Amino acid sequence: MKWYENNAEHADIVLSTRVRLARNLKDYPFPSRLNEAGKNKVNAVVRDALLTGKRAKTFDYVEMRTLSHTQCVSLAEKHLISPEFASDSEGRALILSKDEDVSIMLCEEDHVRVQVIYPGLSLEAAYETANELDEALSRKVEIAFDPRLGYLTQCPTNLGTGLRASVMLHLPALSRSGAMQRLANTVAKLGLILRGAYGEGSKPVGDIYQLSNQVTLGISEQAAIKNLESIANQIIAQEKSAREALLKDDVFIDRIWRAWGILQSAHMLSCAEFMELGSLVRIGAAEGVLDIPVQTLTRLLVETQPATLNCAQGRSCTPAERDVLRARAVKEALR
Repeated sequence: MKWYENNAEHADIVLSTRVRLARNLKDYPFPSRLNEAGKNKVNAVVRDALLTGKRAKTFDYVEMRTLSHTQCVSLAEKHLISPEFASDSEGRALILSKDEDVSIMLCEEDHVRVQVIYPGLSLEAAYETANELDEALSRKVEIAFDPRLGYLTQCPTNLGTGLRASVMLHLPALSRSGAMQRLANTVAKLGLILRGAYGEGSKPVGDIYQLSNQVTLGISEQAAIKNLESIANQIIAQEKSAREALLKDDVFIDRIWRAWGILQSAHMLSCAEFMELGSLVRIGAAEGVLDIPVQTLTRLLVETQPATLNCAQGRSCTPAERDVLRARAVKEALR
């Protein structure tokens, strides 16, 4: 099952966990210094190193130039690739597991970006899978590494472990209490960053935030994972406490039911409107106000994104057509 179809620990608040490792091959320039032929050579080396034995049957190798722009954007909407990776297909390739929990971007900012995305709060499990793939690659090719600096990456902010781990959090109660700016300032002092669901430069939509580590130098991968998990658990506890107070407010309960009614009856839904109403319905589902699995909302969150809707239809739909399709999909899921 795909990450957004599955359930896991703390799924009422944590949508997903992602662990990403940036690696570069020792004997090749960084991707920004490679032409298309050079990138294709790197891609082939990594493909041949990783896609052996049983792994060859559970992964697909995709040259990004073979995908349409809409397909690329849909992959980004599912958090399987970065928006930057989706924007330029030249010399880039993707190794993707059949169930889409592992995606390996080739020749993005670095030669290799191993990414594991699991449902709920699953940092240890996601790191273990990413580390296994990292070790498998290291057995076949020499990775750029410096004894003092650690893993060498194109961007200095990734030097050291090359690890970026994150959890995607639904924080409607903390958002409505006005606590987010204070919380963002606090976690920044602890080497973490709190921002929109699509990472750098993105704004929180539907009360969904991404909490990730910033420090990669002078810290071990395991320590970074434990630090992130510790802070995530504290935020989860704060959100649960804030929800208890919020759910005593009849006005807020009424907003949940009104959102539920609109989603069950609307003929058209824009993406922004669904994100706003879906946030209310999600907290209602998580707290037992509504009888619906939380994971249904997570799945809809992904499957009703614009490019993903276009891919499902096999054509480029107009915004109005997508709004009708989105409303139809939501009604069917909430029956």
